[in-house]
Amino acid sequence: MLAGSVALNPAIRADDAQPPPKETAPAPKKLTGAELYAIHCTRCHLERSPAEFDPAQWLTLLTHMRVRANLPAQPAREILKYLQDNAGR
Repeated sequence: MLAGSVALNPAIRADDAQPPPKETAPAPKKLTGAELYAIHCTRCHLERSPAEFDPAQWLTLLTHMRVRANLPAQPAREILKYLQDNAGR
């Protein structure tokens, strides 16, 4: 029996019998709005310049495209912020 041999064998300490701690995976890198835009929006069409539309137009376009592309809320917010921050005026 392993438990008995650990206790009787002075060369093996009790903490040696414990499994090593599990390593946790590093947290995934948070993608920027520009990166998300490039990933999601170029799946179906060429990337448009953020300066091509004004902030209100980007809101309308992204609302429509979010439904068409089945884009989750958080990436959509990041993309919209990127587009509106760099929009034409």
